[in-house]
Amino acid sequence: MKFDTCVVFGGTGFIGSHFARHLLSNGLARRVILADMAPKRADFDLADPAIRHVAIDVRTSPKTWVLPGKVDLIANFAAVHREPGHELHEYYETNLPGADNVCAYAEASGCSQIIFTSSIAPYGPTESVKTEESIPTPVSGYGGSKLVAEKIHMGWQRAGAGRKLVIVRPGVVFGPGEGGNVTRLVQATLRRYFLYMGNRNTRKAGGYVKELASTMLWALARIPEQGGTQFYNFTMEQPPTVEEYVNTVCKVAGVRRWVPSVPYGLLLAISYCIDAIARPLGIKQPISPVRIRKLVQSNNIEPCVLRREGYQYQYTLETAMADWRREREDEWK
Repeated sequence: MKFDTCVVFGGTGFIGSHFARHLLSNGLARRVILADMAPKRADFDLADPAIRHVAIDVRTSPKTWVLPGKVDLIANFAAVHREPGHELHEYYETNLPGADNVCAYAEASGCSQIIFTSSIAPYGPTESVKTEESIPTPVSGYGGSKLVAEKIHMGWQRAGAGRKLVIVRPGVVFGPGEGGNVTRLVQATLRRYFLYMGNRNTRKAGGYVKELASTMLWALARIPEQGGTQFYNFTMEQPPTVEEYVNTVCKVAGVRRWVPSVPYGLLLAISYCIDAIARPLGIKQPISPVRIRKLVQSNNIEPCVLRREGYQYQYTLETAMADWRREREDEWK
């Protein structure tokens, strides 16, 4: 599977940058266009002449976009996604028009292949196992907006013969340049301020960003020539527990850490106090009540489609963490 021109919406973000690099390093695309409001990331080597950045706001009309008229593959990773970080309406005001406009651009450019990253957020937090067959019950603006965006992409796929659509619901995606929850866990563990709060056995479905890029193209290749939709969850074969993440970080870093436990209620109360002081001052800090609550909520999502269809995983939790550390040791200090 090779492409002449690929447009990656949200292409300068964490997943988009890795996907673009995956396409070019494996000789899968001649040209990749990063369509994103943000500039190229300084921490990624995306200086390849085959990569071009175009400033695009997916909320605007595609008629104003300066993009090629003929495209072989569109990857739509553009979204408002951080929780906390946005007001409820912001998730819908970006993620829904963004889906509409990307699909309209696909229609206008004659592109018959789209890869769309949704999220496991439509399932909602759950201790019970959720699979691709489970009924979504989103409890957040992010989860709700992603679920509607899935339907918009499905409408585009059904509206034309031979159209191929991949919808992936990733768990927590981690790796070089992530800068999110798993990076915070790594650094908190190594710097000795990570605490358990009754969540040692809390499952956090997730996977390595390089594995995610591989599964996307694997899923696209499985769609027959007459078109269709391939929908799947992306996580490791067995969603790791918080304790497994911590132990693996220590093993890969070659350190020993004693991680203390504190009552969840106490830490949540402290987070409210810190937030009450930091918020009026405009201070960004990692100990928000929303993040504390998320730490004790399981995302017990299983990748049944990947298992059933025989996808061969390239990384375990340990080898993924080791690869991340080799590539970005600065994020492990």
